[in-house]
Amino acid sequence: MTSLMSGLTLATTRVEAQAIKTDAEGIEAGEVAIPAADGPMPAYRAVPKGEGPFPVVLVVEEIFGVHDYIKDICRRLAKAGYCAVAPELYARQGDLSKMTDVKQIIAEVISKTPDAQWIGDLDATVAWATSAAKGDGKRLAVMGWCRGGRAAWLYDAHRTDLKAAVAWYGPLGGERTGIQPRTAGDVAGEIHAPLLALYGGADTGIPVASVEAARDAAKAAGKEVELVIYPEAPHGFHADYRPSYRKEAAEDGWSRALAFLKAHGV
Repeated sequence: MTSLMSGLTLATTRVEAQAIKTDAEGIEAGEVAIPAADGPMPAYRAVPKGEGPFPVVLVVEEIFGVHDYIKDICRRLAKAGYCAVAPELYARQGDLSKMTDVKQIIAEVISKTPDAQWIGDLDATVAWATSAAKGDGKRLAVMGWCRGGRAAWLYDAHRTDLKAAVAWYGPLGGERTGIQPRTAGDVAGEIHAPLLALYGGADTGIPVASVEAARDAAKAAGKEVELVIYPEAPHGFHADYRPSYRKEAAEDGWSRALAFLKAHGV
């Protein structure tokens, strides 16, 4: 992928009428190119108008790419005062804008993306945001959804200067491979920044027990994890463009996420 997709992903059922659409009034928003290790990486950046610098939130996509839902999240964060950047972390592995089959995405893109690669890309995004996008690297957070929720845990264990992390229903387990050697649960006791974990009690793919075990492992290591379980919410309850969307849980989680960032200096 050399540029971001337009519209919403084609790989899942969409309910476009309920999708939130945030305007760009008072902010600067659009596609950018971030210098990565082997060339420019497409990304979406939204930031308040004005000189800044503004606290930085790395926005980590689901498995579907940086489509309109992820772009809208960046605009929401910009309106809350953040420099929000969502890099297309799967650009090297495949063109997600053309993929319509979830199994194909997982087999051909997700499972073939080394953790070291996307972690390096997030580091490059931080460097770019602080040098070219009015971002304040001393106030840095990461927020991710689904696969991006997994990334929030792992990046928190990687980045020592992170101030806060928010994981929306990121899987804690999964297969370990040579290029993806550790799960989010494996690194729970190694996170550096306080982490807010937002999960659905009706998520059939992520047992609540696994999230509680990760929280307990973190706390046993002296780390801070705030866990919120929405009992009736399924996986993807924040994804307002999908049937899984649960308005009450999504809005409560969003309010908690913004409060969590501010409470921890972001």
